[in-house]
Amino acid sequence: MFPVPARPRPRGRGPFSSLTRRILAVNIVALGVLVGGVLYLDQFRDSLVIQRAESLQTQGEIIAGALGLAASSGPEATDLDVVPARLLLWRLTDPTATRARLFNNAGRLIADTNELRPDAQVRRVELPPPDAGPGFLETLYDLIEPLLPAGRSRPLYQDYPLQSARDYPEAVAALAGTSSMVERSTADGTPHISVAIPVTRFRKVLGALVLSVEAREIDQAIRAERLAILEVFGVALAVTVLMSFFLARTIARPVHRLAEAADRVKAGRGIRAKIPDFSKRRDEIGDLSVALQAMTNALYTRIDAIESFAADVAHELKNPLSSIRSAIEAWARTDNPDAKRRLAEIIEIDVRRLDKLISEISDASRLDAEMARDKRSPIILEQLLTGLVDTYADLDRAGWPRFELDVAPEAAGVAVVGSGEQVGRVFRNLIDNAISFSPATSDRPDGRALVAIGLTRRDDHLVTTVTDDGPGIPEEALSRIFERFYTERPNEQIGSHSGLGLAIVRQIVEGHDGTIEVSNRIGDDGRVAGACFTVALPLPSNGGGRRRGNRPSAPMTD
Repeated sequence: MFPVPARPRPRGRGPFSSLTRRILAVNIVALGVLVGGVLYLDQFRDSLVIQRAESLQTQGEIIAGALGLAASSGPEATDLDVVPARLLLWRLTDPTATRARLFNNAGRLIADTNELRPDAQVRRVELPPPDAGPGFLETLYDLIEPLLPAGRSRPLYQDYPLQSARDYPEAVAALAGTSSMVERSTADGTPHISVAIPVTRFRKVLGALVLSVEAREIDQAIRAERLAILEVFGVALAVTVLMSFFLARTIARPVHRLAEAADRVKAGRGIRAKIPDFSKRRDEIGDLSVALQAMTNALYTRIDAIESFAADVAHELKNPLSSIRSAIEAWARTDNPDAKRRLAEIIEIDVRRLDKLISEISDASRLDAEMARDKRSPIILEQLLTGLVDTYADLDRAGWPRFELDVAPEAAGVAVVGSGEQVGRVFRNLIDNAISFSPATSDRPDGRALVAIGLTRRDDHLVTTVTDDGPGIPEEALSRIFERFYTERPNEQIGSHSGLGLAIVRQIVEGHDGTIEVSNRIGDDGRVAGACFTVALPLPSNGGGRRRGNRPSAPMTD
């Protein structure tokens, strides 16, 4: 049993195709990374802590200055007066609800506003209205918050039963005459900011004032900022998803249509599949559409050419085979030696014709593959044509024409890019064709026909002409002269030419992005004086630089 070809794997369909998912993933991940980095907000939190600490520092310096003046007995004082110090401390800190502790120069706690204010131990908690509940963003934030990085670690704040300055490093520093700030966190994670300022009088340190506050407003500000960012993120996410779907639709859907059309071309089914036209998009999808259309048209053209070539080959092979079969049947029915000799000649001619046909058909069928494998390189046509003309002139067979090469100054040393072997084959075939049509005698002074090769430059092409002194080409044959198996040689023996030479020439020239044309050369008397083949090959984009070097050896002739 023959293996069943695998069916093509179905491609992604609908809004959630593979490409759509990739576009969504890239856009959402990028947005998520950006928002995640913004949600971290550690620098914003640090700036709020610094601002709160600076505010406490300023407040503490004012209170410490007042204590130094009002709670000491004079220039000789070495310690603070406890009663006026407690009274003044309570009065100065009561409006701000800031906790203040005062240590004397021995490090003993002499005042604590939590003990001085009766309601200091009572924590005021603002409850939401009975019918108010967390919204969607608050719920989402509560889910995300544990996943957010906590930033740098902070020491835990503790209240000691019997407090002294030794329990707080900032108080020890203040007793040494240096102000300091320490950030801690409470057991529930609330920021706790503490500043310590030395209380001095006449440059003597009389004690240390410690102001501390639980900065819940910092967490509230961070939470408000993060909720605002989540709102912006929600809007950005919705826009990103919509734009991703739009982008995927503008990319994936045309690609799917092009892929389906390619599958239809692959499947065949005897109907030419049409490639969707997106050339108006003016983007990569449009370029892909144009390229696929050109490729498909070239493929169908190649298929038609193969079918036509196969039909032409069958027809051309059938003629000599039919002739051979008829000759063999006639051979069997006659005993006349002369008739058998003529029949043997016919068979020999048809066998030679078959051999020539098969050889040239083989060459023509391999031509595309050979041109695809050949490496393109700069070819100086002046040197190539000079080598050809010298080679043909050296042969100088009886009845051959004279050869002449005329190179225009602007074409001298100019190179085209192509396969040297194939380009040489073009001009060998054209020269051979001109030789075959040249008469044995001519009206020229030397009595010999002339095959003239001319090389000139026309804009961005090198143009080569090959003319002869033959009978020219009938007007009705000018449009068919390059067709396969077409020949216009009424006076020559049947089978001596296959009609593939000029078809091969056109195939090679067009494979090099060039053009070939044929026309009749008109003499001074107004009559046809010969044929003229014109080959135009494009120059490289840099205009074809001149090259110096020795002339290459003449290419071999067929």
